[in-house]
Amino acid sequence: MGDKIRLPFPGVLWAALLLPAAAGFTPSLDSDFTFTLPAGQKECFYQPMPLKASLEIEYQVLDGAGLDIDFHLASPEGRTLVFEQRKSDGVHTIETEAEEQEDWKKYITGTDMLDMKLEDILESINSIKSRLSKSGHIQTLLRAFEARDRNIQESNFDRVNFWSMVNLVVMVVVSAIQVYMLKSLFEDKRKSRT
Repeated sequence: MGDKIRLPFPGVLWAALLLPAAAGFTPSLDSDFTFTLPAGQKECFYQPMPLKASLEIEYQVLDGAGLDIDFHLASPEGRTLVFEQRKSDGVHTIETEAEEQEDWKKYITGTDMLDMKLEDILESINSIKSRLSKSGHIQTLLRAFEARDRNIQESNFDRVNFWSMVNLVVMVVVSAIQVYMLKSLFEDKRKSRT
């Protein structure tokens, strides 16, 4: 009679289609860390690597006398892959070989190393921006105070000059009067008969 063929449930169909694709993805092995390395010391780190993977190492020295370190990246067999002396930062990308799985190690000699995150940089930038904004505001206030003080000083300068001139005129008039008065004291007002 009429046999009906039922298709599987759509969710099961999607799962069957996406399962091989999802199995192809592996979790990311991203990691970063910050540590303090005393001067003249060595520090070793080991990182297991899957086959045909890429390892990217970035380092940056943030503090210390010379702001530089010696960086050594070696394979588990002891082969030197990267060796840098007296560098303050660096970025290196290494591909693992297909026939073996490698454990990576790096030897770091120097001062301090830090892998800065974008959030740390943005936080620093925002902090600097707010401090610059405060500095600009303070400078605007100081310019206003300076302009006000300059106007007061110019007004005082004009006032001092005016009253100094008045004082000078009064002193000249008083001294002229004193000379006239002294002269009149010694004048003989009698008429002499000759």
